[in-house]
Amino acid sequence: MSTNEAALALGHTFHQALVSGDWDGIRALLHDDATWTLPGDNTISGTADGADAVVERARRIASYGLNFELLHLLVSRENMALSLHNTAHREDAVLDEYLATVCRLRDGKIASIETYLSDVPGMNAFFV
Repeated sequence: MSTNEAALALGHTFHQALVSGDWDGIRALLHDDATWTLPGDNTISGTADGADAVVERARRIASYGLNFELLHLLVSRENMALSLHNTAHREDAVLDEYLATVCRLRDGKIASIETYLSDVPGMNAFFV
């Protein structure tokens, strides 16, 4: 399997685990020292340090009932990114955002994640 094919497979596996709530599956994809950085000023913003914290962040995001629509999987020479359209509805708030979740890879696992968002104010209003 080529490096690009491996990165694409890793991206598909990460997305499927997120959608299905397979937290052990996500944990298996991460280095122990993995990080996940999100912009904004809300309950999921900032940097999660360590694989267990990254999994807890994924669990917390999913707990808000998000639909994680995968638009594209993108690869670079060494890394991959998921292009997503996330939506969710609550009685008092609506989330409708596009994002790129950039995963830096090391030895076939995710070493760090950084998420870029189209609507940081909307994210701040939703994740309270």
